[in-house]
Amino acid sequence: MRGHHTSGHVLLVVDVGNTQTHFGAFDGERLVQHWRFATARESTADELGAALRNLMELRGLGLADLRASIISSTVPQLAPEWAETCRRYLGHEPIIVGPGLRTGMDIRYPNPSEIGADRLVNSVAIRERFGGPAICVDFGTAVNFDIIDADGAYLGGVLAPGVEISLAALTERGAKLPRIDLVPPRSVIGKSTVEAIRSGVIYGYAALVDGLVRRLRGELGQRSDVIATGGLAGRIVPFTEEVDEVDDLLTLTGLRLLHGRNTR
Repeated sequence: MRGHHTSGHVLLVVDVGNTQTHFGAFDGERLVQHWRFATARESTADELGAALRNLMELRGLGLADLRASIISSTVPQLAPEWAETCRRYLGHEPIIVGPGLRTGMDIRYPNPSEIGADRLVNSVAIRERFGGPAICVDFGTAVNFDIIDADGAYLGGVLAPGVEISLAALTERGAKLPRIDLVPPRSVIGKSTVEAIRSGVIYGYAALVDGLVRRLRGELGQRSDVIATGGLAGRIVPFTEEVDEVDDLLTLTGLRLLHGRNTR
């Protein structure tokens, strides 16, 4: 293998989001590589297999290196396609994150099957890392807040419309509003329409995160660790006051932990 020395027993972890698919290859606890590509809802198992092979080969890895896999999908029709990709091209049956999977934590939620796969995975990761209490803020298609209490039990969360959804709705509904990129605003007071929108989105979402985290900590009754993840975390978190750190690999780590708990 070019460039990467692995044990030959590499775990494929796949996080299928509504906007992006993030996947990685773990050799034991070591993340060898990870990749992102745009999620296309109509992708077939063959197309996913081709994307997987091509992206891996760019980093000197091959399909033959992948001996096991676990898949978390917030897009229902893509979970069976990814499963078929694993059967057809990797020669094994993957684990699909869903109800009935061993999480290693108490889930204090009336209907656990309602909890999105990505939220469950993130909660496993923060519980392992911090014990509790802890809050994960995931900047995906929605901004998800998931909460672990002092006993390490999953309590529930908060969902707010995501940054990209809000921006898209704003620019589609307001015909004269330009599409913008999210570079940091020079000041809170915008001196142009573009600057005003940047300020509203970046400072607005930073304030949303800070305000909700303060309320969540108030409800928990104690100080808790706060970790952010997801595609746009890096744009918003620098302007927050309550988030302790950003971990872009949190969901992939949670998938690795879940795989270990369901294969022993």
